[in-house]
Amino acid sequence: MRERLLAALDLTSLGEDDAPGAIRALCAKAAAQNVRPAAICVYPEHIVTARTALDEAGASAVAVATVVNFPDGANDAGRALRETRRALAAGAVEIDLVFPWHAYVGGDRESGALIVSKCKETCGPRLLKAIIETGELADPLLIREVAGAALDAGADFIKTSTGRSRVGATPGAAEVILLALRERGRGGLKVSGGIRTLEDARVYLELAERICGTAWASPATFRIGSSAILDDARAQTRMSAQ
Repeated sequence: MRERLLAALDLTSLGEDDAPGAIRALCAKAAAQNVRPAAICVYPEHIVTARTALDEAGASAVAVATVVNFPDGANDAGRALRETRRALAAGAVEIDLVFPWHAYVGGDRESGALIVSKCKETCGPRLLKAIIETGELADPLLIREVAGAALDAGADFIKTSTGRSRVGATPGAAEVILLALRERGRGGLKVSGGIRTLEDARVYLELAERICGTAWASPATFRIGSSAILDDARAQTRMSAQ
């Protein structure tokens, strides 16, 4: 299970003061692992740095992901599309888009689906993950409704959180999303926000297996947005070796 969890990682660096050196160091850490992560997720301005560092380290199979419409989830299709186009042009192959959940809760049931649809059209075969900020939605029925709206508009993944909300991923919210995925027979889950250890992550993998089947969870359908998990895994390895 440890290897499956490490392979599902989106190693993430979304600090406001991230410097290129820190991004290169994160990429070097990813390349040095026996089980490499699925992706490195960085701000758009670091896409080129991340892609270059991974390629130079012999880790070209690790994807570069970025965030758009982040972290506020503005109800602005033009902004989301511009940011998506620029990110793809810079070399990102996975887009984590914040769904305009504020607008949805306020009664606008059309704009979010339009933004997801247009951004997915722009992404083509590249992954589009819709971040629905489950900690703010809170109500399971609303989480399921918003997840379904994003999936039906073309999102490839539903992601729990930006990591900026007071409440990040929770097993309850993940279960609701997994049920929406199973109902549609498509899509993936990315859990993020507050997941710091292998034990934290294991809870979500076991949940995914229970709801969607033991063969379902792979990097194509299941991701964990965290860098702390890799640090926890390395610490456990050192302890085992002592």
